[in-house]
Amino acid sequence: MGKTEKLLEKARRHPENLDFGDFETLLGRLGWAMDRQAGSHRLWISPKGARLPIQPRGAQAKSYQIKQFLRIHDEESDNE
Repeated sequence: MGKTEKLLEKARRHPENLDFGDFETLLGRLGWAMDRQAGSHRLWISPKGARLPIQPRGAQAKSYQIKQFLRIHDEESDNE
């Protein structure tokens, strides 16, 4: 299992415990692109055009944003 798969599994099992840096690494490895940043808010675009605004809570990613990402990722993967 590679780093991408490990991060994806960690996000699924423990979305409340994922570092923000790991979340952004996961997004980038899965083909998402950061579109722009305004303050701490960053807008990421999925490979199929879905938009996901994210921002850290301290050093952690926000669990509801990880869940939004997982829903989009799964929907886009199912439609391939």
